[in-house]
Amino acid sequence: MFRIQTLQHVMKMTRTWDSTMSMIPKGGDTIWGGFDWSPEAGDHLTMKKKSKANAKLRDRKENKTNVVNYGRMISFGKDVAEADSPEIEILDFRGAIKGPNVANTSCRDVWTEYHDMGVEGVRAVADHKVYTASSIIDLLQFVAPKMMARGSAHFSYGVADNLDDPKYEHYKYWSNPLETKLPNAPDMEIFSLYGVGLPTERAYIYKLTPFAECYIPFEIDPTAKGGDEISCLRDGVYTVNGDETVPVLSSGYMCAKGWRGKTRFNPSGIRTYVREYDHSPPANLLEGRGTQSGAHVDIMGNFALIEDVMRIAAGAKGEELGGDKVYSDIFKWSDRIKLPL
Repeated sequence: MFRIQTLQHVMKMTRTWDSTMSMIPKGGDTIWGGFDWSPEAGDHLTMKKKSKANAKLRDRKENKTNVVNYGRMISFGKDVAEADSPEIEILDFRGAIKGPNVANTSCRDVWTEYHDMGVEGVRAVADHKVYTASSIIDLLQFVAPKMMARGSAHFSYGVADNLDDPKYEHYKYWSNPLETKLPNAPDMEIFSLYGVGLPTERAYIYKLTPFAECYIPFEIDPTAKGGDEISCLRDGVYTVNGDETVPVLSSGYMCAKGWRGKTRFNPSGIRTYVREYDHSPPANLLEGRGTQSGAHVDIMGNFALIEDVMRIAAGAKGEELGGDKVYSDIFKWSDRIKLPL
């Protein structure tokens, strides 16, 4: 039903949605970790999955026999993802010459920028082996230069060295909290409200696909799995604590540390609070999606979240709500990030 041409059409369509690029991780290796480290390294999920059959995920805490370096966001092969740094030979793809096209004119209107890479370009990407949050930007600019050229006009992904630089007045920096300041509003409060307790995508194991007509050269390797049922690797995807869509680090870092107190990102000292909602699956079908769900969309029906939002809208201060309410290790992970504040 859904053949490769359908996937190609979807790819072509989504690459016209420039807002998709707003979801590229911001902060680079400083926030997300590098080749040999990540804020969440050594800590594993403590969560309740949707079904009782997966309740053993609660036992994944501090499993030192399966330490994952999430800083390697993309690895070509499970062996590369788990290898020590000296064992990995990396070839730089940035200067690679894009070779002849590998698809023919039968692709017609489903042609994508992949076909402009050619065999040599595809091989160069795979030979680089490991990509971190910073090198992923270079990767995307190599694989999809036209898409990234449009996106870079509206979004930024780095960390500001000097926020007083006039260039940061441009609107493309406003959506990146690491390249803009909060307003001068010392009486304002900011709340970060999000769900936790569900496996959430964080890093991937990729593989090359066989050359074929109208092909997509890279795909997540579904055969890459962890060694046991509580492993954080499943079907080529490493997971961490989050709301099943957004990792805790992305949801909570700025309110936990980046904006906490007077910092260069929060010069007036706006008070910040982290309020997490631990996922609990519905007890029966009558609860629908659940009144205690921490899932990305279903959390809108979480009674505790609704109560907090109503009280904040009615004028309650953060201290009246009880201050921070945290179930994850967001504060510990934030402390591991050495970002000058």
